Amino acid sequence: MTRTDNHEHEKGEVEQGSFWASMLAGLLIGGLAGAVAMLLLAPQSGKRTRAKLRRQSHALRDQTAETMEIVEDAMADARDKTQQMTHDASEQAKRLEKRGHALFDS
Repeated sequence: MTRTDNHEHEKGEVEQGSFWASMLAGLLIGGLAGAVAMLLLAPQSGKRTRAKLRRQSHALRDQTAETMEIVEDAMADARDKTQQMTHDASEQAKRLEKRGHALFDS
């Protein structure tokens, strides 16, 4: 590698490092600015926000429990239908086997 190529290679590494450093700095500054804006512009106090979140979390928990009951019932129904279909298919296979033996034995 020539001296010019080496210098350009080092310059590229420095530019890439500067890019990532700038990107990180921008993200940090943006995050801090967003946090400050959120605190200054919040429509209600932290106490109210926590109470609201608590109510919403309880409602979500109840809704999830109801949904799980529905899913469990649907799974039980599907299991019962699958067992019935498996039993019916097994009985049909036994009948066909007997008919096959009767045809070949005669």
